[in-house]
Amino acid sequence: MSTPDLASYIGGTWTHGTGTTSVAVTNPATGQAVGDLPLLAGRDLDAALDAAHDASLRWRNTSPLRRGEILRTAAALVRERSAEITAAISLELGKPLREARVEVRTAAEHIEWAAEEGRRTYGRVIPGREPGAVLSTRLEPLGPIAGFAPWNAPVITPARKISGALAAGCTIVLKPAEETPSPALHLVHAFEDAGLPPGVLNVVFGEPAEVSRRLLNSPVIKGSTFTGSTAVGKQLLAQGASTVTQMIMELGGYAPVFVLADADPAGVADTAVIATMRNSGQVCTSPSRFYVHHTIYEEFVARFAERAEAMRVGDPFDEQVDMGPVATAGRIEAMARLTEDATRRGLRVAAGGTTVDRPGFFWRPTLLAGAGDDAAIANTEPFGPMAAATPFTDLGAAIDSANRLPFGLAAYVWSNDLAAVHRLTDALNAGSVSVNRWQASLPETPFGGVGESGLGSEGGIEGLRAFQRIKFVNQG
Repeated sequence: MSTPDLASYIGGTWTHGTGTTSVAVTNPATGQAVGDLPLLAGRDLDAALDAAHDASLRWRNTSPLRRGEILRTAAALVRERSAEITAAISLELGKPLREARVEVRTAAEHIEWAAEEGRRTYGRVIPGREPGAVLSTRLEPLGPIAGFAPWNAPVITPARKISGALAAGCTIVLKPAEETPSPALHLVHAFEDAGLPPGVLNVVFGEPAEVSRRLLNSPVIKGSTFTGSTAVGKQLLAQGASTVTQMIMELGGYAPVFVLADADPAGVADTAVIATMRNSGQVCTSPSRFYVHHTIYEEFVARFAERAEAMRVGDPFDEQVDMGPVATAGRIEAMARLTEDATRRGLRVAAGGTTVDRPGFFWRPTLLAGAGDDAAIANTEPFGPMAAATPFTDLGAAIDSANRLPFGLAAYVWSNDLAAVHRLTDALNAGSVSVNRWQASLPETPFGGVGESGLGSEGGIEGLRAFQRIKFVNQG
């Protein structure tokens, strides 16, 4: 396995910076350190801002055709180096190889989509009010972008942010997660080898609060894109307000799932276990709150529990494994707290509910049955291999229960009752609603939430437009 040197990338140069501290990168399947990541000092972050600023005009004036060529070449290199990037994801995140391969492929698709859509930054002509008047609009790059990517999707999220900004004509300073640096660094190597000019893409690692403060308080930054927790997102919004920085925020979610009376409870449970436990449940769109019609509830719970208990949990490099570890010991502690609260309230632990007796951070796939609105699991996104199931008789009351939380990223519906499906897709507060499928986003579709799940969208034409501004021209 080829692993990149753990370093930052500023102005086309790899650097360990001038800082004096570093953090250990840990393999969650063993709990052992696999590398040491140097953290940048403030002057290094300023150098990254200068590089993005200096390259901005040159990249803005590069034709969309040429920008697209570079992005397509980078995507091809990502595909070519899939095995190396896949291994980096499995090593630092613990995602099973099968899932990590899908993530790498999807990252390449994001870059390819942006490469093509960047050529379609069309304005429009508006009829003038008098002869000879030409009214038009044009789309222009915002300017240098500050990007912040999380640990749970260490190649997809950086790829989406980098490719969207670059295709729109913006430069970017990206801070990936310090917990999972290598997948993003593989991306940088791909763009570098594709011929991306120095300074267009800069990747920095540092103390998170210091990096965000330095970037968002800088007049160089004209836009920001963040994926992460709602709490941190609110802090960044406050920081960006001082410079009126345009923000894209993809924040926390706690996706409800409605399984109606006409659905096949066993069939839905079979696929629900796979969707819920993907990436050990560490997905912001993970289906986790199951509202199941009372007539099929017990059958659904029994089948879900059976399938969850049968999942093979272990080394992510084992091709036969269904689920790897969670990312940190903190996730184990969170699962334990939710399980203890459920037990104290009399909920049934239908599956899992304990750690796995082996080194690393492993938690058994868990289903908590009978969760009322007062239970912690009904109010707290587990962000781990855990789901809650609740029976319902009145659909309106169940919708009210799902909508009472301030989050609205994704929701799922399983039914062939057209009237009920229309009612749910209209009523659910969510940025996306998936009916009879578990796919909440694709490279060509917008992805974003409502309420405390975020602002704006990434992906699709909407994501590209988020890195652009509209200029109106009135010419006589």
